[in-house]
Amino acid sequence: MLVNAKDMLQKAKEGHYAVGQFNINNLEWTKAVLQTAQEQNSPVILGVSEGAGKYMAGFKTVADMVKAMIDELKITVPVAIHLDHGTYDGCMKCIEAGFSSIMFDGSHYPIDENVEKTKELVRICAEKGLSLEAEVGSIGGEEDGVVGMGECADPDECKAIADLGVDMLAAGIGNIHGKYPANWPGLSFETLEAVKNKTGEMPLVLHGGTGIPEDMIKRAISLGVAKINVNTECQLAFADATRKYIEAGKDLEGKGFDPRKLLAPGTAAIKETVKTKMELFGSVGKA
Repeated sequence: MLVNAKDMLQKAKEGHYAVGQFNINNLEWTKAVLQTAQEQNSPVILGVSEGAGKYMAGFKTVADMVKAMIDELKITVPVAIHLDHGTYDGCMKCIEAGFSSIMFDGSHYPIDENVEKTKELVRICAEKGLSLEAEVGSIGGEEDGVVGMGECADPDECKAIADLGVDMLAAGIGNIHGKYPANWPGLSFETLEAVKNKTGEMPLVLHGGTGIPEDMIKRAISLGVAKINVNTECQLAFADATRKYIEAGKDLEGKGFDPRKLLAPGTAAIKETVKTKMELFGSVGKA
């Protein structure tokens, strides 16, 4: 069922596990994530970047597809549709399109402007029953053309944003989107601990969940991370399975070129990846 993410993340924080946000790119992706969540009896967040929203013909198309799929596949576990790294305009469009949760990434604004825009969105989300994620300190790596190197957030700025009434907070702790470089120094647990001490009960969000060692993930969860974003790992698994299918010449056998057959191994690979992550995050059986 479609819900906002507030309740599921508070439960996760109290229960010392994390809910996975899995970014979706098309129908196969959406169906794979929803089915896996239902099979694992896990709450789930479907992340949609502005680029993916555009690719899927607009946010309304995405919201309507997810709602119809929840209905048709009889999905009973809690599901949130969440805008990932949204601009202020993108947030407004998603509120209108029927998303249940949004992330406003005001990390590139001066802190005062970030605060002003976040305040306005807190008010609108509270009125409409959506959950809101804010970001402090930019997350490294590349996301829709923006490249950064994994900065650490200022714990006082985190407190200032948390106090505005957002439901979850993404704080940069040296994490990056995409694949991690060989010289990556690891997560800054010192920063995470300081942010946790300043923000108290606020569920924290870890972006760039692909490629962070399992022991670091578990430690981050123990320090208050209740939402972990995964995107690149599903993409890599999908591409790998699709490549193997084509290299084995399966698309040339019978009706193997039919997109339903061609995309099936990649879809199965996404399901496997999502299941593995849900087990690692501890959300299996928590719906």
